[in-house]
Amino acid sequence: MRLYYSPNSPYARKARIVIHELGLASRVQSVLVKLPADAEFRAVNPLGKIPALVLDDNTVIYDSPVICEYLDVLGRGRFFPREGGERWRALTLQALGDGLADAVVRRNQERRLPEANRSASVIQHQTNAVESAFRALDLGCASFPSEPTIGEVAVCCAIGYLDLRVPEDGWRDRSRRLARWLAVFSRRPSGGATTPPPA
Repeated sequence: MRLYYSPNSPYARKARIVIHELGLASRVQSVLVKLPADAEFRAVNPLGKIPALVLDDNTVIYDSPVICEYLDVLGRGRFFPREGGERWRALTLQALGDGLADAVVRRNQERRLPEANRSASVIQHQTNAVESAFRALDLGCASFPSEPTIGEVAVCCAIGYLDLRVPEDGWRDRSRRLARWLAVFSRRPSGGATTPPPA
C-alpha cells in the first residue's frame, strides 16, 4: 500500500498516527506529495487532496476519515468503535477535530493573501469557529478515554497544525484542561513520530 501525504497536513497525520499505533508501517509505503497537486497526483486523487491511500490492488481510498477507518479494520484496531453511543461520540469528535483543522487552514489561506484581497469577515468567521471549538474541547476533554479513538486523534492533529502555523496563538492559556490532555497524548510514540517539522 502507498500513503500519499505531506508532513504538515493534519489530515495525513491522522492516518500516520493510526498506522504507527497499529503496527502497519511495514505494510504502508509513505509517498511525499508536494502541494499544490500536480497532474500526476491528481491521477491518484482527482481532488488533489491528501491523504490518499492506494491499496495493493491499486484501489484508491480518500479522504482521511475513510482511510483511517480502513486502516483500523485492517489492523484490528479500536479507533472506530463498532456500534452504539461510543461510535457516534468518536465520529462526532473526529468531525469537530477535522472542522477545527479546516478553520485553521482556511484562516491561514486568507491571511496569506495580499492585504487588499483579504476578507476580514472570512478571517473572523474562521476565528470564531476556532475559538468555539477550543471552548467545546476544553469542556469535553475530561471525558476523553485513556485509549484514544479517532476523535482524540483528530483533535491532536488539528491542534498540532495550529501550533505549527500560529505558534503565538496562546490557546493553552485559555484551555488549560485541554492543554494538559494534549501533553499526555503527545507522549505516545505515535504522536512524537508524526509531529510536523518546524515551519
